[in-house]
Amino acid sequence: MSAKIRPDNLRNDHLEIRNMVMVRGTKPVTHAIELSIAPGAITALMGANGAGKTSTVLGIAGVVEPAFGEIWLDGVDLVGMDADEIRRRGVATVPEGHQVLRELTVRDNLLVAGGGLGRAELNASIERTLELFPELKERLQHAAGDLSGGQQQMVALAQALIVTPRFLVIDELSFGLAPTIVARLVPVIRRIAASGIGVLLIEQFTQLALALANHVYVMSRGRVSYDGEPGKLRDDPKILHLAYFPVSDREAVGL
Repeated sequence: MSAKIRPDNLRNDHLEIRNMVMVRGTKPVTHAIELSIAPGAITALMGANGAGKTSTVLGIAGVVEPAFGEIWLDGVDLVGMDADEIRRRGVATVPEGHQVLRELTVRDNLLVAGGGLGRAELNASIERTLELFPELKERLQHAAGDLSGGQQQMVALAQALIVTPRFLVIDELSFGLAPTIVARLVPVIRRIAASGIGVLLIEQFTQLALALANHVYVMSRGRVSYDGEPGKLRDDPKILHLAYFPVSDREAVGL
């Protein structure tokens, strides 16, 4: 297999997704996706169900290998690496649905997530992460499956942060959570980005995404239909409306 050519305009400190095509079965579900995730900033990826957001996440995380394209970090293409290697290189993913090891305690969930760290480094990382989620300190010996949905989402975020990633990919932060819990997590996400970690937030709740993001991508039918500042989407809701309800869809239902 021939080596891929490193693009001239690559920014090594960014997580750069170039021309990524994800395929399900034999059908492409994303088409030449290009994203640039900056360190220390929150980038939102928005779009309706079926737009290709989760397929994009699976490709970045190494769960499903892209059929085409590259994922660059530090001048290295991550495509073809497994999920553990991608995580070791600094890209951690929080899957949709606040997934935790339900039978294990909260502490054991964190220990498993940091299994590759030395004991002193792991203990320090757990303490540092729990500063973001003080609610979990009182529940370290509770089974993760006994926690509320919001607390489980905190555990899932803490698991990803244990390895001190450079980039954090969060798929549907607000999924199934009460507004009060989402409001509790908003300053945490801002604090994570302020620490220098680049955050890619996949979020269907548009108000939340626009309130958090420094930069926004909108996907429609597997393609990026908008790449720009969140303010423009707030000022011109038609851009989002067309992405969530393409013309052909609106015609089909008589709109």
